[in-house]
Amino acid sequence: SKPELTELVKATLPHSDFLIFPSEWAKEKIGYTGENCKVIHNAPPEIFHKYKNVEDTIGPRVKIVTHHWSKNPKKGFHIYAQLQEYICRGGDYEFTYIGRKPDEYNFFNYHSPMPAEEIASELPRHHIYITASIEEAGANHVLEAMACGLPVIFHQDGGSIPNYCENYGLQFSGFADMMSKIDEMVNNYKQYKHKVLEYSNDNTSVIESYLEIVDNI
Repeated sequence: SKPELTELVKATLPHSDFLIFPSEWAKEKIGYTGENCKVIHNAPPEIFHKYKNVEDTIGPRVKIVTHHWSKNPKKGFHIYAQLQEYICRGGDYEFTYIGRKPDEYNFFNYHSPMPAEEIASELPRHHIYITASIEEAGANHVLEAMACGLPVIFHQDGGSIPNYCENYGLQFSGFADMMSKIDEMVNNYKQYKHKVLEYSNDNTSVIESYLEIVDNI
């Protein structure tokens, strides 16, 4: 989602002893075919497991949430706006947006950016996490959601996001498909909930992997 960073990475390829990519998609996007590299998936800080929501039932109102700290249009604000419009027409959901957003978007349930502990306690108050973000090299927001116990509905063009979430949710191609996938997840919630509760990664192992590579170099 940041073309200028992609070009910087490409420029460093001939001068790097070793390369670490945060996702399979990121490696493919760069087009790197050398052997001195490794894909290490990002993982959330341990605090996001602290308030994990383990409840596998949904009440009469399905609570959906997302959070982004960037205003980049590739975060999918237009799809979140469509979801809010659907709810306003009588859709039986609640949608909460947390983070930064372009000024032209106004969400009824909106929270400004929060410190890590606050977001870690806020996300588990919901049932389903959605992300319309595309082309992310190493998306942290979905990892935080999974650590909090929320199954994820994600865009098929999410870059690293399908790499991270393929076993913990459903992917969609557009707004209509997203609504269909929400219904599918609601109707089979226990199945998706129990699966995402298997996600136990935190960034301790990621840090150790980076240090091991640095020591070997």
